[in-house]
Amino acid sequence: MNRSKIFRYSMFALLYFAQGAVLSYFTALNAIYLLSFGLSMSKIGIISGIALTPFVLKIFLGMLSDRVNLFNFGHRKPYIVIGLLLQAICLIFVPFIDPGKNFALYGLAAFMVMSGMALYDTSTDGLALDTTPKEEEGTIQGFMVGGRAMGVVVLSSLIGFLAQKVSWFAAFWILAFLTLVPLIMVFGYKEAPRPQEKKFEWSAFGAFKHWPIIALGLLGALYSLIINGANEIVNPFLQDGFSINVMTAGFFTTVWGIGVVMGSLTGGKLTDRIGQRRAVQSALLVSFVSIGALAFTVSAALAWVLVFLFGLAYGYYETVYFAISMDKTDPRIAASMFAILMAIANIGTGIGLPISGVLVDTIGYRWTFGVMAGLNLLALPFIPAIFGKAKNHILR
Repeated sequence: MNRSKIFRYSMFALLYFAQGAVLSYFTALNAIYLLSFGLSMSKIGIISGIALTPFVLKIFLGMLSDRVNLFNFGHRKPYIVIGLLLQAICLIFVPFIDPGKNFALYGLAAFMVMSGMALYDTSTDGLALDTTPKEEEGTIQGFMVGGRAMGVVVLSSLIGFLAQKVSWFAAFWILAFLTLVPLIMVFGYKEAPRPQEKKFEWSAFGAFKHWPIIALGLLGALYSLIINGANEIVNPFLQDGFSINVMTAGFFTTVWGIGVVMGSLTGGKLTDRIGQRRAVQSALLVSFVSIGALAFTVSAALAWVLVFLFGLAYGYYETVYFAISMDKTDPRIAASMFAILMAIANIGTGIGLPISGVLVDTIGYRWTFGVMAGLNLLALPFIPAIFGKAKNHILR
């Protein structure tokens, strides 16, 4: 691998590392943080849904970077810089807000943090789509999903430690600092001019009239609803059932993140080897088994293994879906089309987080895991719609 490719892959991994660091808080420790202020799981689910709304709106951010070369600095690079700065600034001020007394203000702050993330996320995706050849799509997605998971691995334990031993202020401020680290590589990257054949064209959006693309989007919404809805309640479940503290919750999230890293790094190459149809089928199976098994957790010792397996399923499923979506994008609307597919997936997350919270308050943690596992079966009809009837067909 030459030096320029190493630099490019490292930059993508680092950008997603910063994203993973913040997501490790919002998807795993935010619930514990808000519980300490007396909020119910239903309200926590609402906050989580609000925070992820910008990811549903990514289509407009993707369209912006596809169309506008900002100040002639590029279609991607300036938006990445702005998004990172917005996220960092907001994280500095978040711990000054009391969610129990200012529920709406905390929701707004969370929304702004994730708006910054959504901006640099979709621009990073667009840059990857602009510069990655077909034969490296699985590899680049492995680096990106793996980089994000590494952010979870490293930061979840650190945040839990800082929150318990120092303060939540320290936890938020370390997230703000790490958000700024990727800027070093971004400033050093020279974005090439876009060729004429990749010029933005409205007609390219006609791809969304076709049923295979619609089915792919629906699959993304369903998988995202399931794995993120389940992920939100893992640590609160362990805290409720086995009385773990916030630092231990961070360690559990680290184990989950290690599973995600392994699932993502192996997912791309395995998908190329067995084909995308079989990769999706195997992802469904692993998701079903790993989430269902959480419902039968009888001890904290067993939970370490099951949380790791769930992380493996999470990373594998995401990498498979992202690689398929990347392969289906039209280069004329690369960031926009990919953002639409991701936005549809994030609609699933926005629905899944409140649903899992309400289900926990209604039927308890274990039955909620059972429901989430069962929802995997709803994805089966989408597979032939996406890939057709050919047994070993690889979508191209």
